[in-house]
Amino acid sequence: MKNERFSGLLMHPTSLPGPYGIGDFGSEAYRFTDFLAAASIKLWQVLPLGPTGYGNSPYSSRSTFAGNILLISLDLLAEDGLIDHKALPAYPDLSGARVDYQQVELLKVPLLHTAAENFLAASSDEQKAAYGVFCRQNSFWLDDYALFAVATDIFQDSRWYSQWDTGVGFRDARALAAWGEEHAHAIEIRKVLQYFFYRQWQELKQYVNEAGIKLIGDIPIFVAADSSDAWVNRKLFKTDSKGTFSAQSGVPPDFFSETGQLWGTPIYDWEQKEKELLDWWILRIRKALEQTDIIRIDHFRGLEAYWEVPAGETTAVNGNWKKAPGGKLFDRIKAELGEVPIIAEDLGVMTPEVVELRDRFDLPGMKILQFAFEPAESSQGKPLKLNAANDFLPHNYPVNCVAYTGTHDNDTTVGWYQKLPESYRDLVRRYLARPDHDISWSMIRKLMSSTARYAIFPAQDLLSLGSECRMNTPSTVGEANWSWRIMPGALDDALSARFRELVELYGRD
Repeated sequence: MKNERFSGLLMHPTSLPGPYGIGDFGSEAYRFTDFLAAASIKLWQVLPLGPTGYGNSPYSSRSTFAGNILLISLDLLAEDGLIDHKALPAYPDLSGARVDYQQVELLKVPLLHTAAENFLAASSDEQKAAYGVFCRQNSFWLDDYALFAVATDIFQDSRWYSQWDTGVGFRDARALAAWGEEHAHAIEIRKVLQYFFYRQWQELKQYVNEAGIKLIGDIPIFVAADSSDAWVNRKLFKTDSKGTFSAQSGVPPDFFSETGQLWGTPIYDWEQKEKELLDWWILRIRKALEQTDIIRIDHFRGLEAYWEVPAGETTAVNGNWKKAPGGKLFDRIKAELGEVPIIAEDLGVMTPEVVELRDRFDLPGMKILQFAFEPAESSQGKPLKLNAANDFLPHNYPVNCVAYTGTHDNDTTVGWYQKLPESYRDLVRRYLARPDHDISWSMIRKLMSSTARYAIFPAQDLLSLGSECRMNTPSTVGEANWSWRIMPGALDDALSARFRELVELYGRD
């Protein structure tokens, strides 16, 4: 049996170039696909595609089912006759190296709404029929999300539990019916925008798949408190007698943080609502499989046990581990959806129980090369001795894993290397047996030659970019996070040829 091995790039669509301030599903996405094909790259990994809220994090989406309308291509809408082509040249050129989300929303959203209005007013019978099919197939989330999106605009806040009128916020049936009738047209506009998103994404996905490339998507394990998911499914989460969330997520104190990390998302009530939660998770997985071909589950260990912190705590110190029925979930997935390709984000301290859950269902875990260069405890002075047993070193990789130089949460490889003390850089050079003038590609080469079935690289590492191009710094909120964009033409023929040579040398085709 052939030992199939693949390579991929991590590039969120927001990072694509273009004149409208943010990457989208238009021509640059197709051009990026052509680059992947020319480089013999078989995997395109994206971050969660949902609508983002405060901080613009894809991992704190306002819906686990809806799409981020800022990714809709204005050019494609113009080609469909839904926006006047003459309006687009007057659009300010926002083709810079960072996404200015506030500016993008101010300029792009009105044009998207105009396109939706034109669609409702003048679409053909065939277009109306296709839209109707979309609405029926997605009715389990679409109507609620559209109402949620309108309410978020009207109340100027997505915190339904504290800032909305009580009847709407806590889903009183009469209040919802009256409110939905009063704002029916605005709600319909939001549904049309979701139709645009899914239609354009499915057309792009078809192009990607026809090029022999698979898409890797991403599911955050928890949902945001101010999301439509929490608003609609409040009873699936731990709440107090007043119906407000009584627990929040995080990770315990460790080497990196004396107070742990407090994420603040609501906690699933697995003890009381296991069946309902398993049903809901199946809906999540099913929808993700419509969008992508392979699914990465973020914070996989939380499906075996998660760190629960009481509401009101300001750090993650006073928490406890709580069990989750991960085995039952994966049994349901297999029974109802078949063999679903899933990547387990298994970073951090893994217990034997988490490892057993991952391996029982034959899920590939993740290996980050930047984590590998740990000195041995016996090291004295210089040069340091490498801890050769480190699991993140390529010579220790199992075949069934996904190897990365770094992820969206890491510095770029060049930025990471430049910040290392010289003694650690010496460890890196000796392990790679290469000088450091081309460190990013030396790391890429090492992973391409490894036994790992999948080797995936952030696009920044192919371009040998520094820390100024980092995608995200965890536990921070700022303009630099989630806003990096690649420059037009950066992924050129010479780069694809260079990568294709590694694919051919190491049999990753």
